[in-house]
Amino acid sequence: MAVSEAQLETWSAQGSIQQSAATYKTISDVLKDARSPYHLKNFDTFLQGSYGNDTNVWADSDVDIVIRLTSVYYSDTSNLSAIEKANFDKGWSKAEYSLGAFKSEVTDWLTRNFGSSVTSGSKAIFVPGNSSRRDVDVLPCAEHRTYISYQAYGEPNYREGIVFWTNDGTEVINYPKQHSANCTAKHQNTKGYFKPTVRIFKNIRNRMVTEGRLGEGIAPSYFLEGMLWNVPNNLFGSSYQQTVIDCFNYIYGMQDKSSLTCANGIHWLLRHGHKVCWSPNDHETFMETFKKYWNEF
Repeated sequence: MAVSEAQLETWSAQGSIQQSAATYKTISDVLKDARSPYHLKNFDTFLQGSYGNDTNVWADSDVDIVIRLTSVYYSDTSNLSAIEKANFDKGWSKAEYSLGAFKSEVTDWLTRNFGSSVTSGSKAIFVPGNSSRRDVDVLPCAEHRTYISYQAYGEPNYREGIVFWTNDGTEVINYPKQHSANCTAKHQNTKGYFKPTVRIFKNIRNRMVTEGRLGEGIAPSYFLEGMLWNVPNNLFGSSYQQTVIDCFNYIYGMQDKSSLTCANGIHWLLRHGHKVCWSPNDHETFMETFKKYWNEF
């Protein structure tokens, strides 16, 4: 048996909106406060994750906020020719301020405003919620530029992203703005079916975890969004039941999934040993568990 259309309609609904918006405003206002130790630096803040992409379900708790340092940027020039690299070197100078110092100052400022329960993790700073706001993960990062060309005159051509380092020294480069823009475009191009379909997959994932069928962390929301982003637009629509079946069968039936990308259109979706990619083993586990759950529902 398949899951009924009525149940899928319920699972397609977006979770809390007002409290997440209020949470973002509260934390963002503190981060942007002119009294902060880093207020003279250039930076911006924005939502990422489920709340940022409108794919949150009722079970989602943490709000993910990015604070990106832009007065300092890190770069990848490996794609430039020798002449272009020389052009880059002429205009480059070492910054006196670092991402590490920025993260430390952001952590201290959040602690001063929200108390000693604020904790700095390997990637993000956790700010516990209360009766009026949700838990928050604040990710301090810096602008990252992957240079495509660097001519002697005119503006250089580069792909803009974010970069941060985990506590073990691992560099992570990602593209949340491209991810968000591509998900929004996909939603529009599927007549409003993409984001509700993501929420359906997330709710089914949550139920499988709760029932002990699927391990926690096997199918992160980010990768579910990426997987569904690869499904052709014409397979979304008509009904939620048919959309879920068509989307699942399209991915499940692919003989070679190595060309699938994350929703940012830059990183590969499925690769072993990469923090920004979904483990192929975990993906297969999710797909087989999903198939069994759907057929037995």
